[in-house]
Amino acid sequence: MMEFNFATFKAQFPALKSDNTYLDSASTSLKPKPMIDATSNYYTNSTATILRSKHSQSIALTEQFEQARTLTRQLINAKDSHEIIWTKGATESINLVAQSYAKALLKAEDEIIVSELEHHSNLIPWLQVSKQIGAKVIKWPIEADGQLSVDRLSSLITDKTRLITVTQMSNVTGQQPDIAAISKLAHLNNAIIVVDGAQGIAHHRLDVQKLDIDFYAFSTHKLYGPTGLGILYGKSNLLTKMDCWQGGGKMLQTTSFNDFKAAPLPYKFEAGTANIAAVIGFYATLTWLSSFDWVSAEIYTCNLVDYAKSKLNSLPEITIHSVENSSLLTFSSDTIYHDDLAILLAEQNIAIRSGELCAKPLIQALNCKGVLRASFMPYNSHDDADRLVNALHAAVQILK
Repeated sequence: MMEFNFATFKAQFPALKSDNTYLDSASTSLKPKPMIDATSNYYTNSTATILRSKHSQSIALTEQFEQARTLTRQLINAKDSHEIIWTKGATESINLVAQSYAKALLKAEDEIIVSELEHHSNLIPWLQVSKQIGAKVIKWPIEADGQLSVDRLSSLITDKTRLITVTQMSNVTGQQPDIAAISKLAHLNNAIIVVDGAQGIAHHRLDVQKLDIDFYAFSTHKLYGPTGLGILYGKSNLLTKMDCWQGGGKMLQTTSFNDFKAAPLPYKFEAGTANIAAVIGFYATLTWLSSFDWVSAEIYTCNLVDYAKSKLNSLPEITIHSVENSSLLTFSSDTIYHDDLAILLAEQNIAIRSGELCAKPLIQALNCKGVLRASFMPYNSHDDADRLVNALHAAVQILK
């Protein structure tokens, strides 16, 4: 593993050759050349299906497809590769747990605790399943400082609590809840923990065994990988007793017009033809990422945010909502509409995100109508931060 070097890292991203300043990586990261090349090579030279055909191309692709699963297992330190399920994204992964675990195994009046930090992808599936079975969704609210309190969580847990779900990292504030303490508290009360890693996985590697996490979901497109691919990790004992969510080819061992026998893990949850190109691309992404020092890359990124934040302190119109030591710079204005600021920045070829960020309950808790979020990655520079700050100063002068 080489020490992080900005120039070397940035050179891997063809999209950075344009004049745009890309600060919307929390929506989706830019893609490195190894991932692009691997995906292109699949479509150009190696197109075949996997796990079915007996010809050499299919066999070679099947091997690489499963190697990608092994690398993903290593990434989060899962115990077995069959605990890694390919999905369309973090959203589908969470829905799979809601429909195949919660709907089947929870009862009416059981309680599901959901933190107020959550993206809609980790709220709506639980609201849906609660309506389906008569369970209750319990809000775990943020405190006055915007943080989650484990003591508050303890006070919300009852003998009906069956599941606690929380983000690894807020996509609005960048807060990282204490997953270790939450997991311990959940298991002491005979509940399971579901962690949404969609935002956190690109910045902080997570050890699912050490933290005793029951289910963990993330998408590859925020981790320099392709779109349309996600991962669900689940403990073997939980996945085994869950019913198949979707039916079709590849997810069964035998079938008749009367019944079928599901395939073993992980295939019983992977009906139909997989997103083969994306898995091959993610394999290349993980191989490439293994050569970089994640910790020093994240320190570099957070220092960029601190640099930009220090230059925004002179703008009284701006209120910052993101936490310290974060790759996110999230802010709002009481006097200027967030989308107006975003449009003026876009005219300067600066890409950021504005609005409710698919986290309306949290935005309301922050007493905002909407925010602006500049999200940094190790391929960004001090020049990017300067362009953002200078454009914001100009935009505020125009709009106020």
